Amino acid sequence: MKFQWALLFGFLFALIVAVFAVINVDDVTVNYLFGESKWPLILVILSSVLMGGLIVGSVGIVRMYSLQRQVKLLKKENDKLKAEQDKPEDSGKEVLEKD
Repeated sequence: MKFQWALLFGFLFALIVAVFAVINVDDVTVNYLFGESKWPLILVILSSVLMGGLIVGSVGIVRMYSLQRQVKLLKKENDKLKAEQDKPEDSGKEVLEKD
């Protein structure tokens, strides 16, 4: 259900951006470090949204990868601790047998 709401909000956001971009079709001057050029505002808006999406997606992928590594390490540690807990403790028996 959470994914469906996220998908719905994503489509709604895309629709709003598309309508906003289609309404603004005037030429604008884009200044670069080495010069300037005129572009339609629709291309500036859509390319800005695309670049923002790529940046957010890249950061999300890196974050997800690091969390997966952390989960893998914690699972290994958890399995190790469970194995140590399940071992019968022989050291206590040896002390009792010596007396």
